[in-house]
Amino acid sequence: MLPPPASRRLRILAFDPSLATRLETATINEIVVEVPWEEKLGPGPMGEYVEVVDCDPASGVAYRPVDLNHPHLLARDGHAPSESNPQFHQQMAYAVAMTTIRHFERALGRAALWADRRTRTPGGGYARQFVRRLRIYPHALRDRNAYYSPEKKAVLFGYFPVTWRDAYNTPGTLVFTCLSHDIIAHEVTHALLDGVHPRFNEPTNPDVRAFHEAFADLVALFQHFSYPAVLESQVRRTRGSLDTESLLAQLAHQFGRATRRGSALRDALGHVDEATGEWRPRLPDPGALDGTLEPHARGSVLVAAVFRAFVLIYRARAADLFRIATQGTGTLPEGEIHPDLATRLAAEAAWCADRVLQMCIRAIDYCPPVDITFGGFLRAVVTADADYAPDDPAGFRIVFIQSFREWGIYPRGVTSMGLDALVWPRGAELLEDLAAAGAPPEADLRAGLRQLAGRTVQRWNLENDRYGVWKDLNRGRAALRAWLRASERGRHYARLFGLVMDVGDAPPTVFRARGEPAVEVHAARPALRRTLGGGVRTDLVIEVTQRRRGYFDPGLQRRADAGGAPPPPHDFVYRAGCTVLVDPVTAEVRRVIRTPGTIADDGELERVRRFLAGDLGGCGNAFDAGLPASLSAAVQPRDEPFALLHRMEDG
Repeated sequence: MLPPPASRRLRILAFDPSLATRLETATINEIVVEVPWEEKLGPGPMGEYVEVVDCDPASGVAYRPVDLNHPHLLARDGHAPSESNPQFHQQMAYAVAMTTIRHFERALGRAALWADRRTRTPGGGYARQFVRRLRIYPHALRDRNAYYSPEKKAVLFGYFPVTWRDAYNTPGTLVFTCLSHDIIAHEVTHALLDGVHPRFNEPTNPDVRAFHEAFADLVALFQHFSYPAVLESQVRRTRGSLDTESLLAQLAHQFGRATRRGSALRDALGHVDEATGEWRPRLPDPGALDGTLEPHARGSVLVAAVFRAFVLIYRARAADLFRIATQGTGTLPEGEIHPDLATRLAAEAAWCADRVLQMCIRAIDYCPPVDITFGGFLRAVVTADADYAPDDPAGFRIVFIQSFREWGIYPRGVTSMGLDALVWPRGAELLEDLAAAGAPPEADLRAGLRQLAGRTVQRWNLENDRYGVWKDLNRGRAALRAWLRASERGRHYARLFGLVMDVGDAPPTVFRARGEPAVEVHAARPALRRTLGGGVRTDLVIEVTQRRRGYFDPGLQRRADAGGAPPPPHDFVYRAGCTVLVDPVTAEVRRVIRTPGTIADDGELERVRRFLAGDLGGCGNAFDAGLPASLSAAVQPRDEPFALLHRMEDG
């Protein structure tokens, strides 16, 4: 009996349909990708991770689901690209979604899990439900929009008619967002990030929403570099200079032009000058974030900083090839570059892009569970890469620091932008302070944590059923929560993690459980990673948060914090907490990533209050302000933040 194949080959569009009808790009736009083979893949397609449901409410039809196991489709690598064939739309959405999921699983070393569905219990609490599949609706909306729905655990794609005429658009034709590689990858990344950090949907500073958009853009952009034919074509066209205008740094060409932007929806390297129609590079600007609050515009600064880091890394690694090709002059002769040089440069660009993408994805396990900032993400990238490649002979971390500094991105509360100041602290460093304050020795503290960590990861690996993994992780979460609350060792570790566990230290506005400050162990998930040196490291990633009632009226906040009466209904929730990385074998606390303040920190509570009240130069929550009445009535901001965010950008 023959074993099943390792992968399934499917045809997709590398960008979108608009490039398929232009002579210079038609030959590179149709490509074949390999996605993981799913033995039980059903019509839809419906597999282990995603389910494509092709209903079109606006037209009142349901399209026949594609069966990718049909022998004819297996022989042809699926349907040929087509704007008029709904089954190709289904195939395209599935293939790009699975490609994106594979990037995440490779970087994080674990099976991807979608965010839990939370339902109210009769007692007023919440119950978690496992979400096996992300639903994908290729024709959900007749609108210039596409978005991930945290409420539905689904990605909804829209389509719309072109209403104006130029060299790229024909009035009356339809634009399908489910045929844009970049839009699919972007929205699926929103869903994957929500599965790791659901609290990143709660805006507490200007960077939170912007980070979600920037991170999704980065994944979509760097996936371009994993397609060899596309990459070699652009290397030849730019003569190896990837900091000039190219398709590789641009997102959603058809959507951008069809919505009268004149070019791609976003460009990591530059923009088209409206007056001249010429492309101009975007130079690093340390003041770019000042006064920039709109999430897409603010997120574009983070994208530019990461992409510049990639360009600098690529230049350094390709310098020897240019010296050889130019006999040391550094100036290429006129005309096309040699095919062998293009192949070698493309290989370097692909390696650098993959390395940068993996650095960015690995970093999400090193972020605090709430209140993410661009500076915090820089610290996460630097720390995660320090654990992955301690020596860093190529200076990748230095390049990231340089690029972020040039774009004015830096963390709060650090004494310098040096590597030693940016890496998150090790548990041993913080345990020394605890020991000085009378805590038991580190060896004694580790005993209980070793037992808990080993129990959480003992049955976990990439081959296990995802539902079984989810149940194991839930049991681990419950055990950790009980240990932190009831065990003397656990309470000492809670202090290490920056948690407030003593009743006397927590204001009455802090949420309680059985009379004591409550803790939410949001995650206790393993991560299995292969380091640059070839070793394998397993970590237990723990995320713990606490909640406190917040009030827009400072006087009411002071009275509620003073106690004496039950706290009145709150206006917002202030959260604080930490992410902790633990070695499950030795129980060493390798990294502790705290939010800037504890749950009892009045200064941090005031900062969040001012942001949500709009005192920082604009409305703190861009999803709640400035919306047309018809739009506000159609979609509730807190239920569907990404729907409104993308709709506002379009408007």
